[in-house]
Amino acid sequence: MADVPAPLPAAASRPFPRLQSLVARRGFQKWAARFPLTRRLVRREGEALFDILAGFCHSQILMALVQLDIPARLMDGPVGRRALAAATGVPDARMTVLLNAATALGLIRAKRGGRVALTTRGAALAGVPGLQEMIRHHDVLYRDLADPVAFFRAETTPELAAFWPYVFGGDVDPQVAETYSDLMAQSQLLVADDTLDAVSLKGVSHLMDVGGGTGAFLTEAGRRHPQLRLTLFDLPAVAPHAQARFAQAGLSGRSQIDTGSFRSDPLPRGADAISLVRVLYDHADDTVAALLAAVFDALPAGGRLIISEPMSGGDKPHRAGDAYFALYTLAMGTGKARSVSEIAALCRAVGFGRIETPSARRPFITTALVATKDGG
Repeated sequence: MADVPAPLPAAASRPFPRLQSLVARRGFQKWAARFPLTRRLVRREGEALFDILAGFCHSQILMALVQLDIPARLMDGPVGRRALAAATGVPDARMTVLLNAATALGLIRAKRGGRVALTTRGAALAGVPGLQEMIRHHDVLYRDLADPVAFFRAETTPELAAFWPYVFGGDVDPQVAETYSDLMAQSQLLVADDTLDAVSLKGVSHLMDVGGGTGAFLTEAGRRHPQLRLTLFDLPAVAPHAQARFAQAGLSGRSQIDTGSFRSDPLPRGADAISLVRVLYDHADDTVAALLAAVFDALPAGGRLIISEPMSGGDKPHRAGDAYFALYTLAMGTGKARSVSEIAALCRAVGFGRIETPSARRPFITTALVATKDGG
């Protein structure tokens, strides 16, 4: 006999569910769509629902534009529709549909003579570091979400877990490490900008970035703070690739690279600030607690921990943290998007005292938290 879902609790005695029942009625919807005081609300809510419904099509339009290199083809100026069709191998009629869709999404605009050009939004798509690489990579996530019910019931084996193998610890194939390191380095540039704009490094003489990949964050920190000493700590298959980045930025003389796994190796001592940039949300609570304890032990009194990553909205869920990163980390098979209050509690549990949460300029990119070890 098939499982029968348990009935939901009766809610007839509560007023809000009664309102929901009323709003759900077709007759009420027809009346509200005509009534002057409600028709704008009905239209707005209807459009919002349709945008959610059409979201998958929108993301696939974006994917097609990127995979066909259309933003790059338009960077030097307007191009004719037929020329784009010929260059990409897309039939003229289908290219017209794609370009019209991109126009509707505000990514391109029509010009005279059948040509199209990038809008400012489209130019951002072409120019924001790492954005197109991340979009190309999303085909893995889309496949993982193809059966959403099975996904949320934990009945699938997501591909994304294999794409980021470092989160499970152990050795990582050098070629695999290079793939995800390149992707992370590209996307890390915006994160670095927003983090360093929000967090003051005044008084810091030595910054160690744990799980810092190929040194993208440290490089930006070093450029902004000429007296800052830099240490990168990451897996042996990843960290050495930072040498070329440091050399190109002129940072070799004040940077060092230590390799190891924060799961099994002690963290180097000597830094008075330690950063964890897009690290915690990759891991389960027990791993995070152990890492935070290790950071606390490695810091001197008065030392600072800087955490920067996309975060959940907690009691007030928001789109970036709760309708994207929460699903992404779920597909990875470990970790989760945590709220500021959750991360603060984890920091306090291992001994950190003062917790600061600078205002996030773009929470859909990153949110920062600074924890200080008492005694400084």
